[in-house]
Amino acid sequence: MPTLRLTVLKRFIKTVLSCSIFIPGLLVCSSLAQTAFVRVNQVGYVSGGPKRAYLMSSSSEAGATFSVRSGSTTVFSAAIGASLGSWSRSYPNVYALDFDTLTTTAGTYSIAVSGPVAASSPNFRINTATNLYATPLANSLFFYQNERDGPNFIASPLRTAAAHLNDQTAKVYLTPNYNVGSGRFSGDLTATGAVIDASGGWWDAGDYLKFVQTTSYTVDLMLAGVRDFPNQMGAGSASSNFSAEAKFGLDWLLRMWNDSTQTFYYQVGIGNGNSQTVSDHDIWRLPQADDTYQGCSSSYRYICNRPAFINTAGGAGASISPNLAGRMAAAFAICYHLYQTSSPSYANQCLLSAEHIFDHANTAPAGNLLTVIPFSFYPENEWRDDMELGAVELYFALQGASGLPMGLPHIDPNFYLQQAAHWANAYITGPNDATDTLNLYDVTGFAHFDLYRAFTLAGNPSGLETNRAAVLADLKKQLDKAVAQGNTDPFGFGFPWNVYDTTSHGAGISVMAAEYGFLTGTNTYAANAHRWLANILGANAWGTSLIVGNGTIFPHCMQHQVANLAGSLDGSPPVLAGAAVEGPNGITAKGTLSGMLACPVDGVDVFAQFNGKAVYKDFVQSFSTVEPAIDLTASSFLAFSWQIAGAPSGTP
Repeated sequence: MPTLRLTVLKRFIKTVLSCSIFIPGLLVCSSLAQTAFVRVNQVGYVSGGPKRAYLMSSSSEAGATFSVRSGSTTVFSAAIGASLGSWSRSYPNVYALDFDTLTTTAGTYSIAVSGPVAASSPNFRINTATNLYATPLANSLFFYQNERDGPNFIASPLRTAAAHLNDQTAKVYLTPNYNVGSGRFSGDLTATGAVIDASGGWWDAGDYLKFVQTTSYTVDLMLAGVRDFPNQMGAGSASSNFSAEAKFGLDWLLRMWNDSTQTFYYQVGIGNGNSQTVSDHDIWRLPQADDTYQGCSSSYRYICNRPAFINTAGGAGASISPNLAGRMAAAFAICYHLYQTSSPSYANQCLLSAEHIFDHANTAPAGNLLTVIPFSFYPENEWRDDMELGAVELYFALQGASGLPMGLPHIDPNFYLQQAAHWANAYITGPNDATDTLNLYDVTGFAHFDLYRAFTLAGNPSGLETNRAAVLADLKKQLDKAVAQGNTDPFGFGFPWNVYDTTSHGAGISVMAAEYGFLTGTNTYAANAHRWLANILGANAWGTSLIVGNGTIFPHCMQHQVANLAGSLDGSPPVLAGAAVEGPNGITAKGTLSGMLACPVDGVDVFAQFNGKAVYKDFVQSFSTVEPAIDLTASSFLAFSWQIAGAPSGTP
């Protein structure tokens, strides 16, 4: 009860501060109240880097000034410029507060605005990139450790028991037919008679499903981080060594591919059931309950004994959807690169699997790509980027390698360089070129970067279907579109606020901007890299960081069962630190389940007053804004690593 009363009091105070009139016993909130807020990067600003905060005001701030203060001492001041545009009817004026030239000693600062409507910011830090982003990077690792499934869980205040041990003997099923619209499958599942070990892996999101679709993407980026940033994400880091976590993800992917029979499995568990079948999304519980849930009665049979779904009815040797084939091949190729010395048998298993999966890719797909069931959960429509990524990582795996395993279909690295160039060109000349930026649905922000480096390593050979200049130009094309999008937004964000995966895209375009700067030796998008990352760390209309634990204000009420049932509901420990949520969107969602703890406990939506071009709600029922996921978080650890390191460590 003390925690509940404190939370209610905090929210009441926030509400009072946003209102124009307060009379004892009566709270009157007027839409005509003149209010202003300063939004900052709550993680902080790098000492020698770009520094921008934002002032959003209910009226014109013409003639206003702002000052940056250390305690009561002003260390920088400047006039406020012209409005960058309108965010909403309530906040028709947003202004940039730039203090790039402030290169001062590390410390804690705040911003004060003097003018027609006064405002002040939360405290923020100025420090080195290492000191600012080391904790967020460690938080990212903590998130994945808490998403672990199976017997090898890591004990924490949120995790006290292993989960889904029955996955060790998972029955295999054919993909069911799903009813369009309802998302429910028809009839019952059809077993193949096979049983596999599908244990381990990470839960996909706030539920307990496991997908190759999202895990392969996450492992690709995690392995790249361990390889390229060893002092931040590898053995050189004492606080954020992702090596064991990356291998944990790899181990599960290897269980999903039987190389001896050339059989591929892509999902464990079902999200939507039917009238005879309770599914994962129908109940709210801690994961350790599932192995014996409700006595494993008929309705709960697929909760206790989760199905593993085989690639197609074709079974062994069937072709693989190219989006999954490319990402799986990339993960296993980087695996070989990392483990060929320390664990050669494991590395050889990875390389054989990578080449076989790549050769099984269906490069003339018809209809929906295979992602998950139902397809509407992850409606991916691009795959050439994944094939490019798989090929370029196989090139790096074979380049200079010795003692290759027997039975490889291809041993010449130039075969894969040619393939990577082919698929890069197919993407660049294809229907979806530069329509997206780095995230689950488009990996060219990673693939193009590595292909450019592969071309350089190979001496920029001629006669291929594309070259360094072309892939660099396409990377720039994506970034220029992000800049153009930012020019339409008063906060300068390079992705629309009202579309899913806001947080993931913000970190992704920050990574791409850093990659471009490294490849060209320029600072063309350097300021954007900082600002886009700041946008998802508090420099937005709502003044909230969209990654748990990073900053002073962050999601408290995620749609995540463990966080809801075992964590706090007010941001105090324990929280699922490092979890990146969906972020602002075009809609908020609602819908409750038995056992779900109400959050916020008082039901007050403290962010509603800031909704405008998009909406955001920190509300446990709103999966559209505050559900975290492994793919949403994946680009953030790379973004933090780029900020700290500034450049990758050598050539892959």
